[in-house]
Amino acid sequence: MYTAQGKIDKSDTLAQYAPLVRRLALQLIAKLPASVELDDMIQAGMLGLLDAANRYQDDQGAQFETYASQRIRGAMLDELRANDWLSRGLRQSSRKVDAAVQALEQKLARPPSEREIALSMQLSLEDYQHLLQEIHGSQLVYYEDCEGGSNENSFLDRQHDDSNRSGAGDPLQRLLDSGMRHMLVEAIALMPERERLLLSLYYEQEMNLREIGAVLEVSQSRVCQLHSQAISRLRVRLNETSRSEIA
Repeated sequence: MYTAQGKIDKSDTLAQYAPLVRRLALQLIAKLPASVELDDMIQAGMLGLLDAANRYQDDQGAQFETYASQRIRGAMLDELRANDWLSRGLRQSSRKVDAAVQALEQKLARPPSEREIALSMQLSLEDYQHLLQEIHGSQLVYYEDCEGGSNENSFLDRQHDDSNRSGAGDPLQRLLDSGMRHMLVEAIALMPERERLLLSLYYEQEMNLREIGAVLEVSQSRVCQLHSQAISRLRVRLNETSRSEIA
């Protein structure tokens, strides 16, 4: 990995860590719309890896793979942000679903059903499920939802900024260290059983949509719908929890 002069050999580094780039790209693209190409994410990630090789210093207190992972993710998110992968319309639709879920949970004191959410949004059940499928992959958790903020900066914007700060840690680890793990566990425990199982299969077991569909005995498109609804419930619960803690 290092040359005779003690510097990182960029050619060897790119070859050695190419599988890491692909793995990170696959993890990210699983949560994004089908229009996002894997090759584009890998290409952006390789540029991030090259940037990491240029910037890394042994005295930074981090292993190269840890440091490189941050740069790779940052480059991929930068690529997504530059190509405006999440349209304003989809983001607004996602927010409307969140608002409907929140209003109904406060009114009913329980998780609302799909039919109840659809009725609240003045949509047919079929149109509501179609909307859920459209916004699948567009609901990465926003930092401002967890911190009680009200600005429009997305999770991508904030993670992109954090990844470019000198000494910034892994955003996921910062969330976990700040109590996010406990908040997530509590929020998931209050969700309908089917959606809890889906999240476990998707994020813990790392199953793909086809595999989850086989377990739940539903189509892949139905898995997308259930996933979108589950994430809306989580966002509402995390937002409420964070605001109550601030108050």
